[in-house]
Amino acid sequence: MSFGGFKNREVLANLSTGTIEYRQLNEELIRKYIGGRGLGVKYVFDNGPQVEAFSEDNLLCIMTGPVTGSRSPMSGRLCVVTKSPLTGTVTDSHMGGWTAARLKWAGIDNILIRGKSDKPVYLYIENGQAEIRDAQDLWGKGTRETVKFMQDRYGKEDLSVMTIGQAGENKVLFSSFINENDRAAGRGGTGAVAGDKMLKAIVIKAAQKGNMPQPALGEEYKKSNQKALKAIMEGGLTAPKKGGLSVYGTNVLTSIINEVGALPTMNSKFSHFDGADGHSGETVNATLLVADNTCHACPVACKKEVEVKEGKYKTRVESFEFESGWALGSNCGLSNAEAISYLINMCNEYGIDTIELGNAFSVAMEASEKGLTEEAFVWGDADRMIELTEAITFRKGFGNILADGPARAAASFGDPGLAMCVKGQAIPAYDPRGIQGIGLGYATSNRGACHLRGYTVASEIAGIPEPTDRLKPEGKGELLKIFQDLFAFSDSMNLCKFSSFSENADNYADQYSAMTGFKVTSDDVMKIGERIYNLERYYNNLAGFNKKEDDFLPKRFTEEGGSGNSAGYVSRMDIMLDEYYQVRGWQDGVVPEGKLKELDII
Repeated sequence: MSFGGFKNREVLANLSTGTIEYRQLNEELIRKYIGGRGLGVKYVFDNGPQVEAFSEDNLLCIMTGPVTGSRSPMSGRLCVVTKSPLTGTVTDSHMGGWTAARLKWAGIDNILIRGKSDKPVYLYIENGQAEIRDAQDLWGKGTRETVKFMQDRYGKEDLSVMTIGQAGENKVLFSSFINENDRAAGRGGTGAVAGDKMLKAIVIKAAQKGNMPQPALGEEYKKSNQKALKAIMEGGLTAPKKGGLSVYGTNVLTSIINEVGALPTMNSKFSHFDGADGHSGETVNATLLVADNTCHACPVACKKEVEVKEGKYKTRVESFEFESGWALGSNCGLSNAEAISYLINMCNEYGIDTIELGNAFSVAMEASEKGLTEEAFVWGDADRMIELTEAITFRKGFGNILADGPARAAASFGDPGLAMCVKGQAIPAYDPRGIQGIGLGYATSNRGACHLRGYTVASEIAGIPEPTDRLKPEGKGELLKIFQDLFAFSDSMNLCKFSSFSENADNYADQYSAMTGFKVTSDDVMKIGERIYNLERYYNNLAGFNKKEDDFLPKRFTEEGGSGNSAGYVSRMDIMLDEYYQVRGWQDGVVPEGKLKELDII
């Protein structure tokens, strides 16, 4: 067996027995599921949809793709796939930085972890070998202290560390992996799964020189990269230093989304926030920006490092992201960028998903406002948010309720409708009353509410690849399917989502074909993406998500009108969902046997 891009070596680590095994990749599975998200989902599916998230049997997959660590633009992403303790669905969560590239340079494509250790451990990877090593001295430490410990032990050069913080150790259901660049595998509770397994960290030692993956078709690969890079350098949102992501990072969206009336505010009671300028990309860049950082093989440099140099919120954060700024800002009625920066830094230190945390806060704030809890928690109270972040991390008092996520917290307050969640996962920073397609995306996402399953915002707001009316529900089923299938493929290549703002299925087909030597067309790209998306849905069906009612939005979005420039609009799920099912060929949210056979899933 011979194909380019991969090292053809997987680590199988059993933490219950303390054993390590190795195996080669399966060519048939590579052709059908690519790598990254797709291959990881296949592994988790084969492990069984009935497996409990917190059990020895749950599989935790650390995945790369065929172009990871190569010269392909934006090829620095790593994918974590498992069963989510937050949602009960299959989940995948991606991190940037250099961790993925170093794993590939170390001679390993993927790490599959099962079992539970009876004491804290970490995995050490170097020269194609893996070892399970003792981490008892690190249990109870934050992510930064853990990273520093590993850098002191193994040398900072050529080292990457992905670790959980105290939130993961305490199995906070929305805890994350964080690496040395403060990049997070944030959503779905992947850190909690690691904590349950007593896995503190994965440490990778590898240099780029002499270890980059080799393409099967060198000249074709070079040409495909040139085309991809040209598209990125000329893209309206990706062109370096010409605006958009490169200048303001993801936080460029705060003002844009607020202006159209699609910024969920104060637990989505409103869709416009008068104080949004306080944490917008323009304000943050003018007052707090200190550096532009980047990930492996990325010319865009969307990360915006900020520093609060004095005062009670003194802190330094590697990147002030749109989603984090919204979740802890507008969503909670807070406009102070310095306080938000401090909270983001706490999340990075403890290993917490900022989106879920902000939603847990906003649920608690509204519950307090309505008298459903004795806890006093008013909108915009940054100091109380800081106190509760620590309480959530260590599961103390009121924090222990919020540590199980906003959906469970709202239920405990006696009003499940307070949680802006789908399948137990909270919404991100786009209000579905002001952007119709993204609401359908939340409802039908295979990992709970998520904008990254199918980012229709690209079309509805930015006009990429072509403009659609953000307020019209018609046609959004077909539009969403295209985005979902394309992203399923790019996530399996493990390319950054932002590549899709400039590249298309033809670019992806060219890069994959040249790297692996397996010829595919743009139609094949979309068909493979469709296969992956349907496999995820089939997993969820078998796990108990098999009713149309599971694909829903909270009534706030379908019955209460938005505000600002979306005043009076509601999400028209009644129109979009049936259209979507028809386009997908599903029966009330269930993948029929005929579709599974058509896509060669069974």
